[in-house]
Amino acid sequence: MTWADFWQNLANGETAYGKLFRVIVIVVVALVLRLVLRFAIDRIVRRIVSGVKKRQSIEDTQALLTSPLSAVRTVQRTRTLGSVLNNIVTVVILIVSALLIVSTISPNITGAFSLITAALGAGLGFGAQNIVKDVLNGLSMVMEDQLGVGDVVDVGPATGVVEAVGIRTTQIRDVNGTVWFVRNGEILRIGNLSLGWARVIIDLAVPYEADVEAVQQRMLAIAREMTAIPKWRALVLEKPEIWGIESISADAIVIRLVVKTRPGVKDDVARELRARLKSALDEMGIRLPTLSSVVLSGFEGALSVRGAHPPRTGSTPITPPQTSKSRKRRP
Repeated sequence: MTWADFWQNLANGETAYGKLFRVIVIVVVALVLRLVLRFAIDRIVRRIVSGVKKRQSIEDTQALLTSPLSAVRTVQRTRTLGSVLNNIVTVVILIVSALLIVSTISPNITGAFSLITAALGAGLGFGAQNIVKDVLNGLSMVMEDQLGVGDVVDVGPATGVVEAVGIRTTQIRDVNGTVWFVRNGEILRIGNLSLGWARVIIDLAVPYEADVEAVQQRMLAIAREMTAIPKWRALVLEKPEIWGIESISADAIVIRLVVKTRPGVKDDVARELRARLKSALDEMGIRLPTLSSVVLSGFEGALSVRGAHPPRTGSTPITPPQTSKSRKRRP
């Protein structure tokens, strides 16, 4: 066999060496294609993030927490989409490469295993439905901006910070540091605590004989003094409000104080506000009742979402339909 015949057989894949050569070529091309696509996706993500930082005049991504909400969501959504696209590209390239390698080793293997494939198709169909459901639900969550990397979410099975959104699972780390792998297809509802704004709700139980009016004024004054400090002013969106008495019992009266804050800083504002309220009540000589005898019956329902005084709308009058006789008698 001459060298020309050897290279021709090697290129055609008619010998064992030729098949091995084609397999190596497929693997190399798949790796190169994976690197190129990943580089392209990462570069697009970096350009979008850099554009957002440039428009906001910010160097550090963490500083976006004090920037407009659209900038934060753009960065989080872009990074999440980049992660999902990288995973999809990897899976597609692996599947295509595996099929090409198998067909190179044995061109007739598809026909030989056609009956087995048809038999296993029905059995694997139910399992594949769950996989497809996970993938489609994960893509829809990201495309619709329901959650993103860095968001604090409540998905039912787990509550915490989103660390990664894959094509099948979403990784959520809770407050104890446990990482939960939640299947995207099992997420029926998402409570995103990082969108828009948050609200600090403090129910303070004071003795029944206390001066409620004086306590309310003192609570509101303490909250406004705190929100006037530059450290907390940037975290508060609106002035504090006293919503009044939430419940009355034989032992205590529960007064509600609310503060509208930026998302993600609700707990910090609430802790500082509780400490200041405690000091203020000590100065007033008010001793709080035992919590075991106080029932907080205030309900944070839909009527309280917009505030203590939602806009009032008048009822629409209903006019009965006129009959043909009444229209004829009308002058």
